[in-house]
Amino acid sequence: QVQLVESGGGLVQAGGSLRLSCAASGSISRITSMDWSRQAPGKQRELVATIMITSGNQTNYADSVKGRFTISRDNAKNTVYLQLNSLKPEDTAVYYCHVGGYFRDYWGQGTQVTVSS
Repeated sequence: QVQLVESGGGLVQAGGSLRLSCAASGSISRITSMDWSRQAPGKQRELVATIMITSGNQTNYADSVKGRFTISRDNAKNTVYLQLNSLKPEDTAVYYCHVGGYFRDYWGQGTQVTVSS
């Protein structure tokens, strides 16, 4: 069974950068979308970045991260990335990757990002 393994989270000062990775343990057929969401303590999960594979790899971002975060993918490595720049304390959350397939969805286990002021 294919699993998504996330990495790259950690503790960073405000203004710093991180790159999150989400690697699939195997091939996923007929991917429709790939995205990253986050959940801070006591808050609802927020969708922050999406690649719409079925729409020519169109990317979409939440207003809260637009211009600071970048989602990308490496097909050869079965990996989706999230580059986080100009981080703010309010970006502190557990970040989750998701891959939407034609037959089923896949979720990562989450990686903690903590931004200190």
